Amino acid sequence: MNVADYSNYFNLHPDKEGRFGKYGGAYLPPELEKIMEEIRDAYDTISRSARFIAELRSIRKHFQGRPTPVYHAERLSRKLGAAQIYLKREDLNHTGAHKLNHCMGEGLLATYLGKKKLIAETGAGQHGVALATAAAYFGLECDIHMGEVDIVKQAPNVARMKLLGANVIPVTFGLRTLKEAVDSCFSAYLKDPVTQLYCIGSVVGPHPFPMMVRDFQRVVGIEAREQFHDMTGDIPDIVTACVGGGSNAMGLFSGFLADPCEIHGVEPLGRGPKVGDHAATMTYGKEGVLHGFNSYLLQDEKGEPLPVYSIASGLDYPSVGPEHSFLKDIGRVQYHTITDREAVEAFFMLSRVEGIIPALESCHAVAHAIRLSRTAPKHSRSILVNLSGRGDKDMDYVIEHYGFGENFKLD
Repeated sequence: MNVADYSNYFNLHPDKEGRFGKYGGAYLPPELEKIMEEIRDAYDTISRSARFIAELRSIRKHFQGRPTPVYHAERLSRKLGAAQIYLKREDLNHTGAHKLNHCMGEGLLATYLGKKKLIAETGAGQHGVALATAAAYFGLECDIHMGEVDIVKQAPNVARMKLLGANVIPVTFGLRTLKEAVDSCFSAYLKDPVTQLYCIGSVVGPHPFPMMVRDFQRVVGIEAREQFHDMTGDIPDIVTACVGGGSNAMGLFSGFLADPCEIHGVEPLGRGPKVGDHAATMTYGKEGVLHGFNSYLLQDEKGEPLPVYSIASGLDYPSVGPEHSFLKDIGRVQYHTITDREAVEAFFMLSRVEGIIPALESCHAVAHAIRLSRTAPKHSRSILVNLSGRGDKDMDYVIEHYGFGENFKLD
């Protein structure tokens, strides 16, 4: 596909079956098929209504604090000496990450559907905090399923969820991280799909969830494109974001698909390429079904999901949003990897040089921009990074394991 082919992209993708090419769809137990059909039909109708759109715009402006700015990281750019690095500051969105963009949309949809409770999984806790915030705003109950490992690792966000009135449900089986939290939440949803709305935390899951979350996140890319053009009179040479499930990336990428710029997704290589040491699904995975959708999947010879790991709890998922798989296959988006150490280096560098403490998830995209600048020192390019969240939640963990950056060469 060339750039011109993307002018009508969002009207064509996904198709009526919820597929992006061969990816996506809805692989569901019979008892959920009718419920999902009702949610899809309701979303198609409600999301187009003038009242819903007006309410959501008001919430974004007056409650979330949108638009979030695009910021020119001049000192970081000067320090690296080549690329001009810009940050889309989703860390300044209320609750500290991009997740509130779709959580407020899902919460508003739940009120239109007459639901009583919002339920979801969370890894890093950003989605959990955002959904607990939405539930408080709309006066709904809220259950958050979270792996025991992540509960310990992300203690500040667990406290925030509880303070906001959410019930945090520890997940004690398997690796006790994000994949198991999704398993647990799906099981809970199956027991009562009538009064609850499952507000999945990324562009994953059965149709219509990948489409819904992408649509609610598109505000990031729409804002960023206009803001960057206002600042520079041009579009970025490269647009980049971290990819776990891929919601923040799809939000940013959606604004630039039709433009002649490179788009880079950045996956967690963790400790390295050995099985169980990373969550680089697009790099090492192959087509498979998990959690009701078809996409790239890190899987064994029997098709079972492999164990995954990342220093960033929001990225350690063995699959990826089906739209990402489609965009990779057609060549519109390139996918790269960043190790734990590179991400932590970016954590310290952005903190020291720009006074911005980023989430470890976002650090993968920042690290990729740093690498691009270092590897092409004579090629001045503009790079727009989605700074998808702030790093308050990660400070205790980073300091405990890496100190204050003494062992990193921050130049």
